[in-house]
Amino acid sequence: MRVDQIGRMKELVELLGRAAYAYEQLDTEIMSNYEYDKLYDELKGLEKKTGITLAGSVTQKVGYEVVSSLPKIMHTQKMLSLDKTKDVDKLKAFLGGREGLLSWKMDGLTIVCTYEKGELIRAVTRGNGELGEDITSNAKVFKNLPLIIDYKERLVIRGEAIITYSDFHKINENLKEKEEKYKNPRNLCSGSVRQLNSKITASRNVRFCAFAIVEGGVQCQNKSEQLEWLQLKGFESIEYKKVTQETVEAEVSCFSQEILKRDFASDGLVLTYDDLIYSKSLGETSKFPRDSIAFKWKDEIAETQIIAIEWNTSRTGLINPVAVFEPVEIEGTTVERASVHNLSILEDLKLGIGDTVRVYKANMIIPQISENITPTGPVKAPEMCAVCGAHTLIKQENTSKTLYCTNANCKAQRLRAFVHFTSRDAMNIEGLSEATIDKFLEKGYLQEFSSLYHLQQYKEQIIQMEGLGEKSYKNLIGSIEKSRTVGLAQFIYALGIVQVGLNTAKLICKHFKYNIEEVMAATEDELRSIAGIGPVIAREFSAYFALEANKHMVDKMLRELNLKQESIQAPLESPIKDLTFVITGEVHHFKNRKELQAKIEELGGKVTGSISKSTHYLINNDNESNSSKNKKAKELGIPVITEESFLQLINV
Repeated sequence: MRVDQIGRMKELVELLGRAAYAYEQLDTEIMSNYEYDKLYDELKGLEKKTGITLAGSVTQKVGYEVVSSLPKIMHTQKMLSLDKTKDVDKLKAFLGGREGLLSWKMDGLTIVCTYEKGELIRAVTRGNGELGEDITSNAKVFKNLPLIIDYKERLVIRGEAIITYSDFHKINENLKEKEEKYKNPRNLCSGSVRQLNSKITASRNVRFCAFAIVEGGVQCQNKSEQLEWLQLKGFESIEYKKVTQETVEAEVSCFSQEILKRDFASDGLVLTYDDLIYSKSLGETSKFPRDSIAFKWKDEIAETQIIAIEWNTSRTGLINPVAVFEPVEIEGTTVERASVHNLSILEDLKLGIGDTVRVYKANMIIPQISENITPTGPVKAPEMCAVCGAHTLIKQENTSKTLYCTNANCKAQRLRAFVHFTSRDAMNIEGLSEATIDKFLEKGYLQEFSSLYHLQQYKEQIIQMEGLGEKSYKNLIGSIEKSRTVGLAQFIYALGIVQVGLNTAKLICKHFKYNIEEVMAATEDELRSIAGIGPVIAREFSAYFALEANKHMVDKMLRELNLKQESIQAPLESPIKDLTFVITGEVHHFKNRKELQAKIEELGGKVTGSISKSTHYLINNDNESNSSKNKKAKELGIPVITEESFLQLINV
């Protein structure tokens, strides 16, 4: 009876939610007031009777929340990845003579939910398994996650946040013509769960499927009983089949056929022991728990021919090669494009136009190239960004080569550029979160940096935006006006020139005596003559101001700003003049490390972020620590000094 009541509650939440949306947003009715009130009272009665309230219930006043960032939270129990196999025989060997549960490995985002005194108090993403992000405000607007349950002890559960294929397609269909389509449900879900504005999350129809109890809950011997108990508490739990060594192969076959009919993405199956006491006794390796194993789908492979290689500039400036090939049918859908991810993969596959390649869907979802049968490439990486015309840069990151657009003013990078431009060490515009910038860009209020200083023309529209209002608008405009007075180094850093951090900007501005015209006209040779400026930085800096679009943009910005008058002369007598420092760890005599850095620079010294042979001192109050910076300093014979020693060094 309890399961039937919860099922009815879910129906009512869905139906009343649609009715409320139609009435409030579409100015239409899908049921009479009498019918609505009758169903509302029924839902209210069931919530009182069961002690359960589901997210999205119209009986609850929805309060959307806008945050500036997602705080990091340590998990109480480390979350390990699962060992994987594509071999059914390994599943049989894993089971031995025991009974197991075979369930979907859903392709979404793992979330840990904590309840206390019957209420959801925290939801955290998996993150790296030890440290996740607090997404509680977003979890409260998931479509099916209980906000209140009739269990008053502490309860911690794990589950998967997903977006169904049908909702995924609807969201893509509703995007404007020029907006980039989302690639797959998992990426859309990941971005939706981690939004800074929970109203956006609510519009994405995120669902939660519980798969494990971490702490609390019913006392029982089997995991299947735990999953049934979660259903009684209003949770949607993972679908499973009980299997033995003799039946697991047949059930794997059933699941692999069934997934083609389902409305959600799955990248395989999970096999775990049903016996909880036995599972706990097994412990874990340094990488995997011993009580579970993942089964990955075997991939359907098709042959096709490369038509073109496209180069897509992303919001981060990364330029990804995308292979375009003759359309082929894989896993029931037509596929004609696949990301090649980076230059290293392109080179390893030796991709050329006209090559015959084998294509598959990784985890039955994402198109990938597995093999190039007739390699003639690789095609040459473009020397200019297709979006803005700036020269490209190849970076070696660990074992991978990647291609970047070097122009922070590139239209493809506008969101990232504005976030950086307004950050604390740059223009320091408070009250302008990434979510708000994204909205302003979408509505056309921002085109280039100078348009920040003309947002007043959109006053009425901004005040009406969700999460803002009159007070927020006044504070934002006040912060923007305050940012008009800025130091040249902060402004140069704000432009987001490749390889140019704040310290580098300070070195360059100081060398050219804070003359903006000379800074912009600096040649590579002039820049390389500055101590601390290498050939890569010199090339990127001069190339940035060589672009007419950038010079025009900076000229417009300078008409909006009042550059501070900087002191040109460094102290003539300074014991640390031209010495290079690295700072790490906590400080005690200064407010923070930035204040210590400012003191060093005031006395003619330099501060860098990493240890090198040119470093003179590492400042660390814990000079016996085993930090990587301490180890590197000792390897290179660089003195590690405390703040006390530094103060003695500068005769304070």
